[in-house]
Amino acid sequence: MQIWAGLGNPGAQYAMHRHNVGFMAVDAIAAVHAFGAVKRQFQGWTQEGRIGADKVLLLKPATFMNDSGRAISDALRFYKLDVDALTVFHDELDLDPFRVKVKRGGGTAGHNGLRSTDQHLGPEFRRVRIGIGPPGHKDRVTGHVLGNYAKAEIEPLSDLLGAIAAEAEWLADGDDARFMNEVALRLQ
Repeated sequence: MQIWAGLGNPGAQYAMHRHNVGFMAVDAIAAVHAFGAVKRQFQGWTQEGRIGADKVLLLKPATFMNDSGRAISDALRFYKLDVDALTVFHDELDLDPFRVKVKRGGGTAGHNGLRSTDQHLGPEFRRVRIGIGPPGHKDRVTGHVLGNYAKAEIEPLSDLLGAIAAEAEWLADGDDARFMNEVALRLQ
């Protein structure tokens, strides 16, 4: 089993924030791959399903971004999984908007959800970094991250989330390079 955690903040007022693109990604995966009903567990919401031959538990922590690691570590402990079974979907300021990169390990780059996960589990988990781009100046980071996607961004966002979901089987198989390549090809 794998656990794929989308990072975000719970509540309708945060739903379209750039910071919630991790939640959006796991929701798209659940829809495209016909995952089961949403359950309330591990201080969040989960859905179980299969992507190809792989069993995947999708998790959206309800602990707010700054404490995401608590919910994620609870799920890993419950299933007796180590950090190799974890993939975290999150927004990335240092990546152009609507670009996707996958990497294992690394720093937190000031991302509180990653920081919390790192504190609970260490840094060696796989990350699906979803680009939101920088706001132009450091003083505008908070407003940019916690701001809604603009109307003009909704179509490219929808295309990106659809591509992530459609190509998720490569991610489940552990072929990160092929996943990134196939997502990029879909977005051309």
